[in-house]
Amino acid sequence: MSSNVLVIGSEGQIGTELCLELEKRDDIVLYRADIRLLTNSERRLYRLDATDQRSIKQLIRELQIDEVYLMAALLSAKGEENPKLAWELNMNSLLHLLDLAKEGLYKKLFWPSSIAVFGPDSPKVDTPQNTTINPSTVYGISKRSGEFWCNYYFNKYGVDVRSIRYPGLISHATEPGGGTTDYSVAIIRAAIGTRNYTCYLKGNTILPMLFMPDAIKATLAIMDAPKESITIRTSYNLGGFETSPELMARSIRRFIPDFEINYSIDFRQDIADSWPQSINDENAIMDWGFESEYDLDRTVEAMIKALG
Repeated sequence: MSSNVLVIGSEGQIGTELCLELEKRDDIVLYRADIRLLTNSERRLYRLDATDQRSIKQLIRELQIDEVYLMAALLSAKGEENPKLAWELNMNSLLHLLDLAKEGLYKKLFWPSSIAVFGPDSPKVDTPQNTTINPSTVYGISKRSGEFWCNYYFNKYGVDVRSIRYPGLISHATEPGGGTTDYSVAIIRAAIGTRNYTCYLKGNTILPMLFMPDAIKATLAIMDAPKESITIRTSYNLGGFETSPELMARSIRRFIPDFEINYSIDFRQDIADSWPQSINDENAIMDWGFESEYDLDRTVEAMIKALG
């Protein structure tokens, strides 16, 4: 018997590629929802404001949804420019869906968190699942608060909500969406185009990254795992590989030898400095078998081939 799956924020960076993978499955019927309608409307795509609980409830009932992926969010850099909007979108959308799951309107929810939950006093290297967490951005604050809400709804009401703390994500399918790690996509696009990129982070700023195929694989793996295998109901750490603007430039030059990188540091440097350099994701490995396939060089090669 097939399941009806709804992806809210389907036209965003993660949502776009998540939907491509979900479409390949014979055991689901996929429905898309976003405040923007960018793809063919014949593909079960609905206009939806993720903060409008009444409309969400109506759509879930109408489509008889079984599982929801809530991918709508305002990311770190954009969030600092509009903190109240970031809080409203990132928090209220989650609370609306947790309440609807509590009411029994659907069975399972995926909600993404982020390494932005970690703050300047968190360990920088091999950052553990449970540690000091004092986020310094409204994005991180909303994600950390959301993690607590997920845990609360699971323990108090039995809501089957699952979550991953994504590192920086690298994707060729969509334009970057306003995150601090977006340079990792922009640098490759610039290398292919102008052969020159001006980066807003220092060259030696190391951050954890994940190529989108690995992120999607992890997202589907945690949702496919048996309920009893999910031991963390806040959000799972997820790693990948560690890189910096200079390391990415070096990898790019294997294919584009004349590529040049320059620097013009802005407010995103302070955000990046507060985040981990590497992530301990042993819980994701043990509980639901996470395993990344792409390192830095494989990611850069795949991005250049896709964009070139």
